[in-house]
Amino acid sequence: MKLKSFKYFLGFLILITFTQIKSEEKIDIWKNKNSETELNTNKEKKNVENIKEKMVIQSADVKDQKIEIENTSINSEEEDKVFGLYDPEKNDLDLNMWSFTSAEDVRSSLKRLKKIKLSKTSNEILENILLSYSFPPKGMAEKEFTSLKINWLIENNRSDLIENFLKQNENFHNKDKAVQFLVDENIAQANIKEGCKKIKFIGSNIKDAYLEKFKIYCLVLDNKKTQAQLLLDLLREQNKSDKFFDDKINFLLGISEKTSEKINEKNLLNFYLSSITIKDFKYTPTNKTKKEIWKYLNASNLIKLENIGDKEKIKELEIAANKGQVNKKLIFDIYKQIEFDLNTLVNAKNIYQSLDTSDARSLIFQKYLIVENIESKVDYLFLLEELFKKDQLNNIFAKFLSDKLKEIGLENLPENYKEIAKNKILTDEEMILGKVKYNDKILHQSKILKHYIEKGGNFKKTQKDLDKLLKRITKDRKYFISAKDLALIDSLLKDGFKIPNNFNYDDLASKYDVPDNLVKLIKDKQNAFVTLKIVEIIGEDEPYQLDSETIYFITNLLNEMSLINIRNKVLISALPQRV
Repeated sequence: MKLKSFKYFLGFLILITFTQIKSEEKIDIWKNKNSETELNTNKEKKNVENIKEKMVIQSADVKDQKIEIENTSINSEEEDKVFGLYDPEKNDLDLNMWSFTSAEDVRSSLKRLKKIKLSKTSNEILENILLSYSFPPKGMAEKEFTSLKINWLIENNRSDLIENFLKQNENFHNKDKAVQFLVDENIAQANIKEGCKKIKFIGSNIKDAYLEKFKIYCLVLDNKKTQAQLLLDLLREQNKSDKFFDDKINFLLGISEKTSEKINEKNLLNFYLSSITIKDFKYTPTNKTKKEIWKYLNASNLIKLENIGDKEKIKELEIAANKGQVNKKLIFDIYKQIEFDLNTLVNAKNIYQSLDTSDARSLIFQKYLIVENIESKVDYLFLLEELFKKDQLNNIFAKFLSDKLKEIGLENLPENYKEIAKNKILTDEEMILGKVKYNDKILHQSKILKHYIEKGGNFKKTQKDLDKLLKRITKDRKYFISAKDLALIDSLLKDGFKIPNNFNYDDLASKYDVPDNLVKLIKDKQNAFVTLKIVEIIGEDEPYQLDSETIYFITNLLNEMSLINIRNKVLISALPQRV
């Protein structure tokens, strides 16, 4: 009896010991998973944590902002939330960069900027100030401020930055809109597998039917049909599915053998599902077709012209190509297919004016292809340009013209075409500034600029070169000190360089006015808003295209605000001579 009791006791002891070991194993595994997750997450959250630390310190100094928070009933949790991409310090700004600017001023300025086709530099400056972590303007909730950022990214097709924004910011207003944009971008490019990767950004906090539907389709694509079916059932229970989607998924899962032949254009996902499930899919886009559907049709080679004699259809495709919705190559392929008899081709220059405009372009294009003489080819190229301009279809032909002129080569062109051809080629490359050529006869083009262009130069050497140059300039009575020269001197002074007393910088600078309203905004600590105003002033131009006085007052304002990185961007574009 004792032996039997001992066996029971021993068995019980072994059972308890085994259970403890298993529990420890589970705990260790859980710890491993947690530490692995922490390693991945910490890298992405490092920047955000640094920003939040700065935010706590800086928010204590902003009494006006605290009052505004109280007025708009924002709770303490929302007060700590800032969303963005860049550390404001990288551009000499801080978390309070918008705190003294009214919401209405910011809205109005951004509304005006939407109407301008901003230059590369203008866009870069706007991107830096808009996407930096910061408190919102006075009277604007964080939700609206974040929406402004997301909308700007979407409107400018910055899918690369949107993905970074999603990685650096966990939960923010309109996150579902940002994810949907990434998904639709990949569907539009017929890159569905890449689109499926973007659903990793869909957290449990996002309850968006469109994204859930796409997630279900991705599971089907990945042959995870059981999981797809479970998610579909859940979506139906929540009344977030619909007959069209149910029909398509059931067909793709093999549950039903037939599917609707109706093409659904409600959104890009529905259109895509229509295109892959309808046998011999055919769709004729119109000027009312959504741009994302145009992109998908173009990427999938689904735009075809069944009847080459359909003039109205050709015109619709020309308009779409001019808008960038259709590959321009398709238009030239269509032009090749239009038939003309030999007599019409021989007498193309005399006949084209009597034809329909698209037929006229087709005829002259075909004539261009068959002539061999360079002068005749160039002649027909510029005639074609006129015909495209006549119907306001310049965008179709601009790059084609530039490319063909490059192929021929400027040196091979007839003399009467060289100058005009040079301009046409340059328009295609206008964003390339060229190599800097230093000219020590002119202050703002001198090797002093190396301090800004070739970063990390020797301060003492630059000061020595500056002393020599200014000594020579002050002795030369014929030398005219321009506003660009003063922009450089003003920046050098800001950066700690010294100029001789006899240079009379203050007297020279007094001849140029800096707008009083912008100076007042700086005194009111509205640096980010002043920078937004500067973006408006630069607008469509690059800084080198601005007049000297404008360059001076822009750099002067940036120096006043100590926005050195942005100022250097302007200086490097505006001052040097380039070849």
